[in-house]
Amino acid sequence: MVRGKVEMKRIENSTSRQVTFSKRRNGLTKKAYELSVLCDAEVAFIIFSHKGRLFEFASSNMQKIIERYRRRARETTTVDKSTELEHYMENLKNETANMAKKIEILEISKRKLMGQGLGSCSMDELEDIDSQLQRTLKIIRARKAQLFKEEIENLKAKERLLLQQNASLREKCGLRPMVSESAPAPAPEPIPAPPSTPPAQSKERGNCSKSTKSWEVETELFIGLPQTRCL
Repeated sequence: MVRGKVEMKRIENSTSRQVTFSKRRNGLTKKAYELSVLCDAEVAFIIFSHKGRLFEFASSNMQKIIERYRRRARETTTVDKSTELEHYMENLKNETANMAKKIEILEISKRKLMGQGLGSCSMDELEDIDSQLQRTLKIIRARKAQLFKEEIENLKAKERLLLQQNASLREKCGLRPMVSESAPAPAPEPIPAPPSTPPAQSKERGNCSKSTKSWEVETELFIGLPQTRCL
């Protein structure tokens, strides 16, 4: 009678599950014992049932096998870590070499943009450098114009704020508001003509001036005979 293929999934029936567990555990123990005897191998296994019961088998001392396993696991872990570290260092070396190449290429490109080392450049390379510089200058000038525009707007806003503060202060002090440059300047007030002098007063002023001239005294010192001087 041929045994049918068993589907690998959890057995829902508890009785069938317990029977299968017992049969498979006994078969595993038998196979482990045969392997240890036939091949002179150290075999051990530990099983916990679904109810928490412990089942174990060891071809020799269980503690010795476990200690041997732990030592081997530590050695394997150390070897794995050492191998992993070597791979990591190798990757770092490769990345360092790639970065050094990229830095060298960037330095060469920078020198060419600065106008250095152009002797080995072809016409196409020079045209490419020229177009790069033109694009860079265009971007820089656009940014510069934007900054100028923003600065002008800020100054205008400060000017408006100061004018408002000045107007408020003048209003508090009872002064007239200042005339802005954009407003038309008021017309100058006409200068009044001097009052006309009567003829009598003009005659008196003329006589006073003549008398004043006649009474002027010469204060200069002369040596010798007196000379006739015209007044």
